[in-house]
Amino acid sequence: MQIHVLRRFPESGVSFEDNEASVTHAIWRNVVGNTKTEASRKPLARHPFVMEELKKWTSITLYRSEDDYLIPSIVKNGAQPLQPDMILRRHIRPAHKRIGVTKRIGWHSFRHGLATMLRQKKVDVKTAQEMMRHANSRIMIDFYQQAVSEEKRDAQELAMQGLLGEGANSVPFSTLKSSRKEEVIHISS
Repeated sequence: MQIHVLRRFPESGVSFEDNEASVTHAIWRNVVGNTKTEASRKPLARHPFVMEELKKWTSITLYRSEDDYLIPSIVKNGAQPLQPDMILRRHIRPAHKRIGVTKRIGWHSFRHGLATMLRQKKVDVKTAQEMMRHANSRIMIDFYQQAVSEEKRDAQELAMQGLLGEGANSVPFSTLKSSRKEEVIHISS
């Protein structure tokens, strides 16, 4: 998986006024190169909170030249970006361990989680695709997003309305009390 990296201004394309960043480079297995797709190079809107934190960082970092990376390796004196796997090993996974998360996560875990959260919040597919930097929306739908339980329940309710008719008095399964569960008819094929 390519991780996008930002170099120093102006090449990085960070615009604090517009709250966006244009990614111009990617890193994979410690090799810095071009991004994989054209979609990856388009300007990306960033939340004002993120941009404010980035602005604070740029004011205190020791590596401020145009040749330095925005998130630099201190060992390499800013001439190389901090390695994404290092961030996982030294910071994210230990934090998960401290709070009791046992599942091993990687960068794609965050991407899958974001895609599913965007779906849950009913963000349209095109917007989610562009936020995720995918070349097309099929990638979003087929590989990244998962159906949310609430959506599945809503789909079941619509199916029951289709079977029973719009005026039928169907009771959502989640509202059934334990004493009424024996009233549910199970149909098996």
